[in-house]
Amino acid sequence: MKKIYLDNVATNPLHPEVLEAMLPYFRELYGNPLSLYEPGIKAREAIEKARENTASLINAKPKEIIFTASGAEANNFALKGIAYANQNKGKHIIISRIEHHSVLNTARFLEKSGFAVTYLPVDKYGIIDPENVEKAINKETILVSIIHASPEIGTIEPINEISRIVKKKGVIFHTDAVASVGNVPVDIQSPGIDLMSFAAHQFYGPKGAGALYIREGTRIVPLIYGGIQEGGRRAGTENVPAIAGMGKAAELAKINLQKRIDHIKPLRDQLISNALKIDKLILTGHPDQRLPGHASFVVEYIEGEAMLLLLAAKGIYCASGSACSSKALKASPVLISIGIPSHLAQGSVVFTLGEDTSDKDIAYFNETFPQIITRLREISPYAKGWEGMEDSSCTVKK
Repeated sequence: MKKIYLDNVATNPLHPEVLEAMLPYFRELYGNPLSLYEPGIKAREAIEKARENTASLINAKPKEIIFTASGAEANNFALKGIAYANQNKGKHIIISRIEHHSVLNTARFLEKSGFAVTYLPVDKYGIIDPENVEKAINKETILVSIIHASPEIGTIEPINEISRIVKKKGVIFHTDAVASVGNVPVDIQSPGIDLMSFAAHQFYGPKGAGALYIREGTRIVPLIYGGIQEGGRRAGTENVPAIAGMGKAAELAKINLQKRIDHIKPLRDQLISNALKIDKLILTGHPDQRLPGHASFVVEYIEGEAMLLLLAAKGIYCASGSACSSKALKASPVLISIGIPSHLAQGSVVFTLGEDTSDKDIAYFNETFPQIITRLREISPYAKGWEGMEDSSCTVKK
């Protein structure tokens, strides 16, 4: 059976050169980076080389990169660290309604700790209006955190415009760029962002390796206390193989980024074009302002889980919603925020392409996906009488 992996936003396969870069630090060069003898020095050198490569990917300074164990940890570090470091100035935070759970749940935690949080709405495409950001900022606002691109609907936010507004107001700005860095060009100097979260597995690096960019001079409280690792900002013996792998993945991403985009974007457009021929199916997210390998839909009268199971049976691996929420058995807050009714949000499906996706893969998908939709609708209790159900159809609110 043919197997096609279309869930690259959940994670990517490890690049062979990344694996090769990691292997020495499991056995031959296993020293603790704080040790003063040769094995420790070699480990320290590997970390600093990785820091340089990781910084170069987003045009940052190496000392502005703090390695973490994931993008989720980086998001927690950014929100909690900035909130507690600046609570004497104010206790108001602004985020959007379509943030990743690691931002949403951290914001809810901070609310319970006495902070006030404003949750900004989005339009039907998932776009945040910069004017709403400006209106929400008050004298108590200490942090604005807006996602760079949604892993669930693919929409890329107007981060440059938002960041300029936030900086004009003298407020710290963070963006969760886990879905963006390594997949679209990101230049930290252009928008003037103070903090940015990203993760290696999104650009063919290892899982368990992430980073938080912290602009030089930004005051932040550590999330993990202990030793002096990462300049005293993130304690704990470093995961040298993972960090070395992230550095190599960042190096390759910088070299190959445009080539990867040029490969997957036409394939994605072909997938979207063919899928939209299916009746009662809509594209979620912005039609153009979206991640190059991302295609997401809501299919009316069909459960997302049923689609996943039948697609997997045909060797097509994909997702319903984000990887962190697809098993939550409740309507996605992202889809609800863009105006999808809760009963229809259950019919979401997300396909994300990678550098290994081929023309033959998309041809097979384009043949198989409509057949699966037809089969599921044949057994759906809503298969008949659609004409009388127009009021519950997937009409997206503006």
